[in-house]
Amino acid sequence: MNFKKLCPRMVVEKVQDIDLQELKDMGFRYLLLDLDNTLLSWWSGKFPPMVKDWIEEARGSGFELCIVSNSLMKWKVKRLGRELEVPAINRASKPRKGGLLKAMDILGAKTEETVVIGDQIFTDILGGNRLGMYTILVRPVSRHEFFATVLQRAAEKLLIFRWKKKGVLKEVEGKKGIKYISSWEGK
Repeated sequence: MNFKKLCPRMVVEKVQDIDLQELKDMGFRYLLLDLDNTLLSWWSGKFPPMVKDWIEEARGSGFELCIVSNSLMKWKVKRLGRELEVPAINRASKPRKGGLLKAMDILGAKTEETVVIGDQIFTDILGGNRLGMYTILVRPVSRHEFFATVLQRAAEKLLIFRWKKKGVLKEVEGKKGIKYISSWEGK
């Protein structure tokens, strides 16, 4: 497996730690957001106020957003999308390309202007990297997760540890705190 396809371009603690002005300065205009354990706990149906504030800040900064979730619960994904006033796709089947491409089509986005933000390497990050998008990994909002996801977390932790140790992910002090930036470029 090509481990570069798994490596996020940036790692932050939570979405609120993403410097939107920095992304804008880099030429990005579109944000594809995972839902469960990225914006809210997977068992929750309510956004934390800080997440809603960040979404409003992103929209106010000129970003167009779309939720791209692997969730099978269409009613939940659509309701939460309406609450944020952003389009929402369920059953995206990440890391497959279809859901991400559908989101880009809805927004009229180009890959070079699009950021994928999510909490899982093997779905969100791999899917975004396969399309050549900029990818940002956030720590899971909650430790309480879907049972299948729990199994992948150990492998993710090992990859992140090795990337940090080898200098692939380098610690950087950003405006919003510590983040890690990948030294791997492009696809």
